[in-house]
Amino acid sequence: MQLPFELILGWRYTRAGRATRRNGFISFISGVSMLGISLGVAALIIVLSVMNGFQKEVRDRMLSVVAHIEIVTPGGNALPDLALTLQQARANPQVVGAAPFIAAQALLARGEDMKGAIVRGIDPVAEPQVSELADASKQSSLSRLVGGEFGVVLGVELARNLGVREGDKVTLMAPSGQVTPAGVVPRLKQMTVVGTFDSGHYEYDSTLVLLHMDDAARLFRLEGATGVRLKLKDLHRARAVGSELVTSLTGDLLVHDWTRQNRTWFAAVQLEKRMMFIILTLIVAVAAFNLVSTLVMTVTDKQSDIAILRTLGASPGSIMGIFVVQGAMVGVIGTLVGLALGLGVAFNIDVIVPALERALGASFLPRDIYLISRMPSEPQQADILPIAVISLVLAFLATLYPSWRASRVNPAEALRYE
Repeated sequence: MQLPFELILGWRYTRAGRATRRNGFISFISGVSMLGISLGVAALIIVLSVMNGFQKEVRDRMLSVVAHIEIVTPGGNALPDLALTLQQARANPQVVGAAPFIAAQALLARGEDMKGAIVRGIDPVAEPQVSELADASKQSSLSRLVGGEFGVVLGVELARNLGVREGDKVTLMAPSGQVTPAGVVPRLKQMTVVGTFDSGHYEYDSTLVLLHMDDAARLFRLEGATGVRLKLKDLHRARAVGSELVTSLTGDLLVHDWTRQNRTWFAAVQLEKRMMFIILTLIVAVAAFNLVSTLVMTVTDKQSDIAILRTLGASPGSIMGIFVVQGAMVGVIGTLVGLALGLGVAFNIDVIVPALERALGASFLPRDIYLISRMPSEPQQADILPIAVISLVLAFLATLYPSWRASRVNPAEALRYE
């Protein structure tokens, strides 16, 4: 099948241009534009993939402590019917685990050191259904929580700040105290550290205290669990499942999903990702619009060729199509190379970054500063497709003015001095 001559000439102009110094310069500028588009597309893919990886790592570590959905009472009181609430929650097909809990705040003291803490009373048997802390705690410390023995499991950062280790004693002070003739005296209880956990999330590792639910009920004078924590098949459906539970649960209960509990953090990450996308897209835009100067120089250099084609019967639209093809070829090749480079780095970043660290003798992600010590990456189709489309559109737009200018060349004027 015979290809249109616009396509043939456009491709020839794209790859030709080394016979003369001027043509060689034009070809060099065209190559620079192609390289700029490739690097811009690759940078976009790599940066967004790394940001997706960071978001996923932090989310997973956060969800090792935070439940997908929490069902609580408005005033923090005990649930009126725990068994009924558990039954109704498990009736939802998306729920794969449910466990009761007690949530409260307290002060934790060791000698003169005192720290504010979030206290969570749990059922050690049911807790592994909704939390990964049993895996994060050393030698499954949660199983050592026995009702009546008043043992606690601390986050590693909290234990480090208090200077305690397994077997040491700490004092837990409840906020609501006992009324005595001398005034209100806070309730104090000496407890034994039976283990620690490391979720990888500093906020929880430095504040969370776990103890048996029966001990928490006695300490805070509650009749039972104040809420139920749920784990779902698909964590991304937490908001929809939460809306379903609101209508299916009996009683005046509140339903919180993990997206609302950490709404500010996720909103900040999405805003940062959006801004990085816009900033890096400008790199692609600059490279794409370098095509304008390349095509303008090509049109100026090829005026005699354009004039001959016009005298042979080529229409202005055909002339315009030749240079649109030339610019589009640069955009397509640059985008494809950028996609290959970006995806190659994104999928192998766990190999590339350690190699660079060894070569430079530096650590890009020190364990004591960042939440994670390795560079994560998660390329997503929802990011890659818009990047490719935007790159191609910008390259196409950059061809319009030079192509229109080529179609306006007057054959008589162009051939006057030939």
